[in-house]
Amino acid sequence: MNLNDFLEKWGRTLFEAPLAAIQVQEPPELAEIRLALLDEAMSKSYRSGGRRVFPFDLLRVELRGVEQSRYSVFTGRFFQRYLEQEVCEALRSAGCRFPEDLRVEVDATVGLPARGTKWLNVAAASRDRTAVPARGKLVVREGAANLEELKLDKARVNIGRGVDVYRMEGIFRRNDLAFLEDDPVSRSVSREHAHILFDRSAGEYRLFNDRWYTKESARPGECGTWIVRDGMSLEVHRNARGTRLEPGDEVHFGRAVVVFEMEEPDSL
Repeated sequence: MNLNDFLEKWGRTLFEAPLAAIQVQEPPELAEIRLALLDEAMSKSYRSGGRRVFPFDLLRVELRGVEQSRYSVFTGRFFQRYLEQEVCEALRSAGCRFPEDLRVEVDATVGLPARGTKWLNVAAASRDRTAVPARGKLVVREGAANLEELKLDKARVNIGRGVDVYRMEGIFRRNDLAFLEDDPVSRSVSREHAHILFDRSAGEYRLFNDRWYTKESARPGECGTWIVRDGMSLEVHRNARGTRLEPGDEVHFGRAVVVFEMEEPDSL
């Protein structure tokens, strides 16, 4: 049974029976992710007052080399909810105390894994509940988009042509900033052109190139993703780290242009 079928069966019985009563075979990759989460939780726990304690309220899962068709499954809230329930149930069964609002975050990167690269990494962390993160925004300068300004107040923001991106299995991705017109500017923007992640630990926004194209098919100024900063052009390559954004950056998605700005703290 593959991951999609497993989660579908799990979802149908989620509100009808306890999770332990679901009699379906777990896919191997899902078992590996689940066991890695449990290993991390137990290794970071300690004994206090006769019981074990897991003090962290966040478990981060990094998946590398994910198939394009599975990206939406791995990054969807449904899958994260499944992992959260599995971890919480295992910690309870082990008599381990943990934060009631324990969350699991999944970061997946599409593409073929590089040789020697681990496809799965899990790390425990604590969410910052005191500091309010500085919030960035994108201001559209060239091109007709669904918004003139977009506040970057989510962990992930997608940019592309059109709002909903469909694949054979249905909606694959929803773009927060979408270029909609049938004109040369919008046609230079890919349906899945780029996304921006907020790195809470570093307090910075990072831009990722999601577009697949070859250098032979790419026409300068017509596609691709790059930043103009202090008069210099910086290409944003397709990789797992992305490129850090700085206030005033002029970001080009093909012919479409936006400016990255940071709001003042007192304006939040």
